[in-house]
This record gives sequence, C-alpha cells and structure tokens, in this order.
Amino acid sequence: MASDLRGQPATSRRQKSKNPMDPVVTEAASSSSSAFSKLELVQKAFMAPFTHKKTDSTRILSDLAPVIMTPRMINSAATVASKPQASITGPTISRSRMDFSSLGRAPLRLGLGSKRITSGDLQIFEATEELLEAEVPEPEGVASNVSLLRGFNATIPSAEQSKTRRRQMRNVDTPRLGLKKLGMSARGLLTDEDDHEGQSVASEDDVVVVKHAQSGKKKSRESLSATKKLGKEELVRQTEEIMLDKENIHVKRSLINNEIKEITHKIQALDDIRAKLEQDLLKLQEEELELDDELEGVKERIKYEQASSHQPASAVKNLHLPPSSRRRKGPAFLPSEHDELPPGVAFMTLDSHTTPITTLDFSEPYGTLVSASQEDAQPRVWDLLTGDEIGRLRGHIGAVHCLQVEDHVCLTGGADGNVRLWDLRRVNDSDGWGEGEMVNLSDVPEEDEEGGELVEHPSSIRNSADENEHKDSSCARLLEGHTQAVTALYFEDECLVTGASDKTLRQWDLTTGQCVMTMDILWAISHPANGSISNPLASQSFPGSFSVQTPPYADGTREVYEDFVGGVQFWGYGLVSGSGDGAVRMWDMRTGQAHRTLLGHTGPVTCLQFDEIHIASGSLDKTMKIWDLRMGGIFETIHYDHAVTALQFDSRKIVAAAGENGVKIYNRTSTQQSTLLTNGHTKPVERLRYMDRYLVTGGRDAKLKIWSL
Repeated sequence: MASDLRGQPATSRRQKSKNPMDPVVTEAASSSSSAFSKLELVQKAFMAPFTHKKTDSTRILSDLAPVIMTPRMINSAATVASKPQASITGPTISRSRMDFSSLGRAPLRLGLGSKRITSGDLQIFEATEELLEAEVPEPEGVASNVSLLRGFNATIPSAEQSKTRRRQMRNVDTPRLGLKKLGMSARGLLTDEDDHEGQSVASEDDVVVVKHAQSGKKKSRESLSATKKLGKEELVRQTEEIMLDKENIHVKRSLINNEIKEITHKIQALDDIRAKLEQDLLKLQEEELELDDELEGVKERIKYEQASSHQPASAVKNLHLPPSSRRRKGPAFLPSEHDELPPGVAFMTLDSHTTPITTLDFSEPYGTLVSASQEDAQPRVWDLLTGDEIGRLRGHIGAVHCLQVEDHVCLTGGADGNVRLWDLRRVNDSDGWGEGEMVNLSDVPEEDEEGGELVEHPSSIRNSADENEHKDSSCARLLEGHTQAVTALYFEDECLVTGASDKTLRQWDLTTGQCVMTMDILWAISHPANGSISNPLASQSFPGSFSVQTPPYADGTREVYEDFVGGVQFWGYGLVSGSGDGAVRMWDMRTGQAHRTLLGHTGPVTCLQFDEIHIASGSLDKTMKIWDLRMGGIFETIHYDHAVTALQFDSRKIVAAAGENGVKIYNRTSTQQSTLLTNGHTKPVERLRYMDRYLVTGGRDAKLKIWSL
C-alpha cells in the first residue's frame, strides 16, 4: 500500500490516509468529551489498578491514543485497524517489519490485560519518504563535482572505447607503404628479409606502388583528410564524445588529486607517529642513563659503607675529610614528601643576604647550605630541612668568592687571599662575637696568654699548637699563600687546588697543610703547549690586576669581572682550569705543566666542569662549550643571550645560569632547552648547585631559591 501511495500526489495520499481515521477520531473525541477529560484519561490509564477486562483495555487505549500519539502514528494505527485481526495476530505476520531500522528504537510494549500490544502492531514507521526526498550534501574540495557513479564511469575501461573508435574513423585506406620495415630499420633491428641474400629487400606488401600518369606531368597528391567524409552526425557525435572524455579527465584528475591529498595526510600522520616514537626512544635512552647512574651510585655506596665500617677511631677523626660529592652518581636520599613537590617550582626562599650572591654549596639535599654574598665577609650556614640560619663563618677579611662543602667540612676562599677550612658541626657554638658583627683577624687575639703559643710553619700556614685555641671557633685551619683574591677552589680527599687573581694555581695537602706545587698561568700563556696562539685574548699580557666589563644582564645592569681564574677541577693527576684569557687548560699535577690548551672562547671563562669524556665551560662570550677530551675539540656550542656565570651537568642534563631570572636546563639527550621561572628570582641568577632532583640557586636579588627538579 505504501508503494501505491508513493506514486500518487501528496494531496491525494493525505486524503486517503485521513478518510479511514475520521470515524476513529470522531468517536474518540465524542467519548472523551462526554466521559472524561484528556488528563483524566491519562491518569486512569497509568495510575488506576489493572482490574478491567479486555474490552475496557481496548476502550482505554482507543481513548488515550489521540492524546499520546502523533498524527503519523494515528494514521498508521488507523491503517492497521482497518485490516483484519488475523493479519495482525496471525502466524503469517511479516517479521521483516519488526526490525530496529523500521522501529527506530527498542519496541515499546504495553501490557494491558492479556493482550500485549507492541509498536510493531501499531505500524509506527519513520519518515522514509522525507529522507529520500532530502538533498544529500555534496563533498567539498577537489571532489565537489564528482559523484560516486560519475567517478565509476570515468575509470572503467569502456571509457576509452570512444577514443579508439574515433582513431579508427580517421584511418585512411592507402597503398602499402612499408612503414613497419622503415621503423624497424631506424631502430637497428633486423627484419626477416635481411636473412635472404639475392632477394629483393622489399616484399610485395611493403613496396610503395606509385602509379605514373599517362601524360608526362606528375599529378599532385591530394590530402588524406580530403578523401574521408564523416558527416555531420558523426562530427556531432565525436564532439559530444570529446567533451565527455574531457569531463572524464577532469574526474580522473580530481580523483588523483584527492588520492594525493589522502597520501599526504597519511604521510603526515606517519611523521607524527615517527616523531612520537622518537620521543619514546629518547625517553628510553634517558631511563637507561638514569639506571646507569643509579647503578654507579649503588657501587659507590657499597665502597663507602665498606670503608666506613673499617675506619679506625683516631684523634684526627674530627678532621677526617669525606669523599667528594661532585662525581657522585645515582639518586640521592630525599624525604618522602619531596615526591609530592611539583617539578620546576621554587618551594623555599632564603632571604637573609643583602647583596648579590657570589658563591654557594650544600652537603646534600635537605642538608647544610653555605652561601656568601658581595661585601660580606661572613658566609651564612643554613639548615635546608627547616630553612633556618644556623650561624656564620667569621674569619675572612673581605668578601668570599668561592667555597665547597662536603658533609661537615667546608673550604672557603676570600678576597684576602686566604683559604679557610671549617668544621660545620661547630658553627652554632658561641664564639663571643655579636650577631652580624664584622670582625677582622687583626682584632682577634691569636695567642693564648695562659699557655697557647702561635707557631709559624715554613709553608706560611698559621696553626696553633694548642687545640684549645679553636675550641670556640669552627675554623679548623688557615691556608695562606696567594697574594690576591682566591676565586676558585676544588678539593677531593686530602688534596686541594686553588686559583687566584695573582694568576697562579696552588696545590695543597690538607693533611699537612702545606702548599705542594704552584702553577703559573702567565708562564703557560707565554709557552703554549699547542705551539701556536690562535686565541685573540691569549696574545694579551695581563700585568697587574685583571678586570673586564661584563655584558649587560637581562635587567640591563653591568659589573666589573675581576676573577682571573674562573674555575678549577681535577681528577686523579689531571687538572682543568679556566682563566681570563678565554682558554681551558689541562695540567699534569705531577709535573705542574699545561699539556693541552683548548681555545675557542672569546671571553673569560667563568665556570667549568668535566667528567670522563667531556668538559663543559661557560664564558662571558655568552656561550657554553662542550669539549671532547678524546679529540681535543669542541663537541657542541650552546648560545645564550647573556653571559654564562655558573653551570653543572650530568649524563642527562646541563643546568646553567645565563644572566636571566630563570635557570636554563639543557637536555643532552633530546637537545631541548627549558627555563625554570615559577616562583623564581626577580633578578638574574648568578650561582647554582644541584644534586639529583634538588637545586639551589643564588641571584643578584640577594635571595636563595630551593627548587624541585
């Protein structure tokens, strides 16, 4: 019936669909108006107890149908009502009309009495006619004018038949020309006729027959196209075929462009997948490096615990120097709450200083921190676990330029040219000086009048023969020898190396307190180990004091840089130093000679560090260079916008202070750079020191920041 109605006009279909329903609607309206209102019918159908009979259920449903059913549902219900009962409930009912595509949703089953009436019984259908008549949106882009059927017709082989037919229509019957033989001869191919000697080269089929005119004059040959008449109908047909072929070419072009675009998108998606896989590979490499460091840390811990268990008790145990933490690998011991800190955030600020920070170091994460600032001769000692200031190291005359902390031992080098060894366990003891008072060594009696005697050793080291002199002071030893400010120092075990503005390096034995060797940098400059001088700063002589104007910081400020030796570090007998001439020198501590000079910086070297393979150096020339010790050349150069004043690296990253408020972190695996800024400094960072995931920085804002990495 639906197929019969689909072929008729919509007005006639509506009239035919309304006629059977008119008495139903009329009866429902008359019954509802005479008995109950629509609301009462709804309440009676859903809220009343089901005590009625089958006839009552049928009457309630017929009264309720016009209320809860849409007009389309009413028409369908009227159509079903006009059919015999057997067509609805009989076994011959078509189950194909009960699928979900026709119902749209799960069938609604209403159990009213013994008869279960479903939505399939009511013949509820969706608006299939409107969906068929609706316009399908066309695709955009290159396929906007290409339909599925059009594209299929353009790609089937039969589309080339019209071109072949037109080519055959243009063929003209001519005498045999022998073109095949001529083409093969032009390509140097042999024909069958070449195998027979004495015979004519051309066969009868390949001979061009030229008919001579009976008269003596040659007749001009007519054009080949003149002998062929196609007719108007054929030409019109060919025109239509050519236009159709052009459309097919357009369709094929659109399809090919669409495929190219799809391939481009696939390539881009594959590139994204490749980039993600490369990132995963880099992460695996970083995890492998982290595991290697952790393994080395476990091995070092085993050696440390074995050595500590066999350490004999002696009177010099209070002066026992712990192993250096500069090459300590593996994770550090941290409080459990440290894992709850967000990475890259400064979670603690120490602001007792009043001038820019010049140097800092700490023993371990959440251990003891020692920091010094400009125009302050008393470095401050902090408890990093609580953030409180424990005390101060009093003894230097002038600012402290460098220091190193290992466990409870601290060494400091000051502008007075002296190096002091401190026992941090005795810092909080009362020494009789006022808090924050500036004290010079000349104001402090260095003799004990009741028996203490001051003894001067041949190495110009001042020490007391009576240990009671230092019972109230944390300074365990004073090392004198440099004539100008000590700007760099490094110690491991009982060996100490210092660098000063007097352009010399000194090696000390901390067990005896003697200066073992002095290395002259000026002599090394005048006698280069490489045999040639290519650095422009190396040819300069540095008489008197050394001073260089620094490049402007990020905040526009400048200062005078006077540290001729920017950094020193040794490992075994190998010593590396960075100096004001921009050179990184490698020394043999057994002979005191510089056996290699690394030239590349154009400004003074301010900091350096090295491991088994690489040396990292920072300079005022706004670069940080990584040197390969195996080749003796530059492995990588990292450029910054401002001068590099401090750095530290491990196998995975390089942390640097580069004249900005943030801390620069360079990932050695992925070669990516990041900056720590959250809750950071308000002025450029000057000094830093990190261990595992714990970082301490000092800036020109006179503040110390504790970071979680």
